[in-house]
Amino acid sequence: MRAARFAVLVALVPLAVLVGIGFGGAPLDPATLLHALAHPHDGGDAATIVWQLRIPRVAIAATVGAALALAGALLQALLRNPIVDPYLTGISSGAGASIAIAATVGAAPAVIPPLGFVSGLATAVLVAVLARRGSRLDPERLVLAGVSLSALLSAIVTLAIERLARGTASEAILAWLAGSLAGRGWPELAAAAPEALLGFVIAVAAIPALNVLRLGEVRAASLGVDVVRLQWALLVAATLLTAAAVALAGLVGFVGLVIPHLARRLVGPDLRALIPASLLAGAALVVLADALARTVAAPAEIPLGVLLAFVGVPTFLVLYLRGGARAYA
Repeated sequence: MRAARFAVLVALVPLAVLVGIGFGGAPLDPATLLHALAHPHDGGDAATIVWQLRIPRVAIAATVGAALALAGALLQALLRNPIVDPYLTGISSGAGASIAIAATVGAAPAVIPPLGFVSGLATAVLVAVLARRGSRLDPERLVLAGVSLSALLSAIVTLAIERLARGTASEAILAWLAGSLAGRGWPELAAAAPEALLGFVIAVAAIPALNVLRLGEVRAASLGVDVVRLQWALLVAATLLTAAAVALAGLVGFVGLVIPHLARRLVGPDLRALIPASLLAGAALVVLADALARTVAAPAEIPLGVLLAFVGVPTFLVLYLRGGARAYA
């Protein structure tokens, strides 16, 4: 049964990619779409739309979804807490605050993504330092530090928006906070891909030790797992993954919270199955959500973060209230 569910997830990704390429503000009939895919250098409007706009955007959406879902799965397993979100580490709030400040002082738009990435990493490091108890990370301190810093940084964002009133800079901040892939392309993906790839490599390498950690820290240590090193490695991996996603798409929530829950319901808590299932489901969800965001109100776009919130909140409540939290009991 688990193999069949995993096969469905594998098949869902290429289907989502086709939907993401085929749907958008400019409708393309199947014949035109297939011709554009088969002739990338055709030079027509369809080929331009498919190869220069939609395929890069689908690739970015898949990267964002996979990164956030993987980060969520890592943190929930590490902290043994099913309601932990990747943004708990303060990455989103740190990025949002730095972007708001940059807009206030008139920084160039080109510096926004790298600035969000660097400030997100810095905030996560600060949260980790505050969460230290001796040489190890204390899960309760990590949650409290993340929530406290996020509240402070969110206040900074609100102050910046209030100061800017309704100017174009204020609108840029709001667009970033709402989450969007508009205007993103291969250069942005190339800039964020190394961090996301490094986070993925660390996560995969840590799967055996993280599976042992499910037995508890004391038992894991008795079986030879360096718990302190594992905690820091996974926090670094989750931070890299989330910061890369924030740099690409702004603040897109609920993917890292909902997808690991859904994946556990489908394939169980074993990280050898949960990690790839989360990657596949996260990639497919964000690709489909972005296609819907581009299509439902065309030619306008619904912010991706807003759309995912409408989907993510009820989905999470259903999964959690029906017993999704028992995975770490």
